[in-house]
Amino acid sequence: MGRISVICFFTFLHVCISQVDSLECYVCENQEDNTEKCVKTIMTCEYNQDVCLTEIKWGSTPYWSQGAKKQYYVSKRCSNKTECAITRQHYMPLCTHIWYQDWVCSDCCQGDRCNYYIINGEAATKPLLRVLLSSIVLSFICSIY
Repeated sequence: MGRISVICFFTFLHVCISQVDSLECYVCENQEDNTEKCVKTIMTCEYNQDVCLTEIKWGSTPYWSQGAKKQYYVSKRCSNKTECAITRQHYMPLCTHIWYQDWVCSDCCQGDRCNYYIINGEAATKPLLRVLLSSIVLSFICSIY
């Protein structure tokens, strides 16, 4: 194996490993909608965090009063599959989407920045596509040498 082939192999390996170790999620807490901070603030997750968790709440302000205006509260963060499953199971009975009741729903997704939308829309297509394109480019470069 030539020197260029070894360099190409390790570069490809690094691209694949970095995709696994560096999940990025949008993060925000109790924002009134899915704009500004919730779609502009990105965090690189910790080693054991492998999913992005989104929670959406519908209800009145924390200090409830008769006739108070109801609104959305959006929170996003890094999580792990176990915590996500527990959170979803906990909120499932409360996830009614009935406009006159307070409710809470949660969703998890895998893949960099997959929680851009409140309801998961992209799943894990971005990281897979990035690895595929990187491997094609590296194969092309390595075939030249």
